[in-house]
Amino acid sequence: MTIKDARKLLDSRQITAIELVQFYLKNIEDKNKELNVYLEVYDDCLTQAKEAQKIIDEGKAQSLTGIPLGLKDNILIKGRKVSGASKILESYTATYTATATQKLIDQGAVILGRTNMDEFAMGSSTENSAFGVTKNPHDPERVAGGSSGGSAASVASDMALGALGSDTGGSIREPASFCGVVGLKPTYGAVSRYGLMAMGSSLDVIGPITKTVTDSEIIFNTIKGKDKMDSTSIPHPDFVSTSPKLGEAKKIKIGVPYHLLEQGGISEEVKENFEESVAKLKSLGFEIKDIKLLNIDKSLAIYYIIMPAEVSSNMARYDGIKYGLSKEGKDLLEVYKKSRGEGFGPEVRRRIILGTYILSSGYYDAYYGQAMAAREVIKKEFTVAFDAVDAILTPTTPAPAWKIGEKTSPLENYLADIFTVSANIVGVPSISLPSGYVKIDNKDLPLGIQLMAPHLGEHILFEIGKKFLKE
Repeated sequence: MTIKDARKLLDSRQITAIELVQFYLKNIEDKNKELNVYLEVYDDCLTQAKEAQKIIDEGKAQSLTGIPLGLKDNILIKGRKVSGASKILESYTATYTATATQKLIDQGAVILGRTNMDEFAMGSSTENSAFGVTKNPHDPERVAGGSSGGSAASVASDMALGALGSDTGGSIREPASFCGVVGLKPTYGAVSRYGLMAMGSSLDVIGPITKTVTDSEIIFNTIKGKDKMDSTSIPHPDFVSTSPKLGEAKKIKIGVPYHLLEQGGISEEVKENFEESVAKLKSLGFEIKDIKLLNIDKSLAIYYIIMPAEVSSNMARYDGIKYGLSKEGKDLLEVYKKSRGEGFGPEVRRRIILGTYILSSGYYDAYYGQAMAAREVIKKEFTVAFDAVDAILTPTTPAPAWKIGEKTSPLENYLADIFTVSANIVGVPSISLPSGYVKIDNKDLPLGIQLMAPHLGEHILFEIGKKFLKE
């Protein structure tokens, strides 16, 4: 079932919001113990559903009224626990509600609970959660991806009709690809970050994970827009499918940087699937154009300088004094050391150390300054590219989901973001679409393709995505 399907059933009174929510609660009860998708299922789900049903009965239903959704454990709801999947915030209760969440609540959506993630969104596999790894619904021996692994797995396993995740370098698109669902990273600023735990403030975006592109569009249109509580948020125009840019008079051009596929570390299955996807897009009437993005291969290196620097700054607020885990010590410095040492997991500590080094005296210009200059070069390359094409196509990930515990080196995990980080560095919207399966160990593992569009070009992604998935 999709959000669109459920809306029709609810509005025609074929099912009630209570019955719909009960269905998903039953699935959670049956599957969550094995997959570890939800860290907490809210005890008032049926109460929320009853309130939603009242709205439906009054004929005032909106697109998400009564729709059961999952929420990544770094997006706040006042009065509810939110931990960022970290021990340091294990018992923390939010004191305000994120703007994106409030917009869902205002429509009468039913928030089922908190989904698992990599600690403070740092990771590509949800193996870095303090509360255990989320398993892939297609093969429980494999990762669901990260950092929004719980959100992607909740949709793929029918434990939610849709979910919100956050994306700093691929954290919505990569798990969506691994789990065979649709993941949208909106334009930077298109969705308010107010109430999202900050990881990399110039990179973070909240976005939807859904079964279909239409569902993704429904959630995005609900949560987008300027917010006075977030100075980086921007107004987002409403587009319709008959926009002149997308009309019959002009064929949509999709740029493919084929030179990226020549680098090492990309599996043959991914390359083969990508070529099949390009052929499918051609057959659907899209024009495919070979393009060059000469510095895009440096995106990963740039990202892993800028992101840890911002992490180092953002994690300073978790000091054992203001909120969260607090350990006793003989002086303030010892309180800091003990609280942060015991509260943060290995990956968070690694990135804090990396970022602090990058920002330290004598290294700031050599690393952070250079990375910011290189970021501008890549932005200009994308601007030039989007003058020639309407969208840019790559694989979402270099390989399908790996086995839990298989990648022991942090660098191996970082390489999973090779195709996704560019969109965050440049701030453009990007979507991962399911593009097929590869059989490994007798299991069908999902693969995905990624489309990027110019700033505020989500409508282009939706237009191409709907045709590609035949919605």
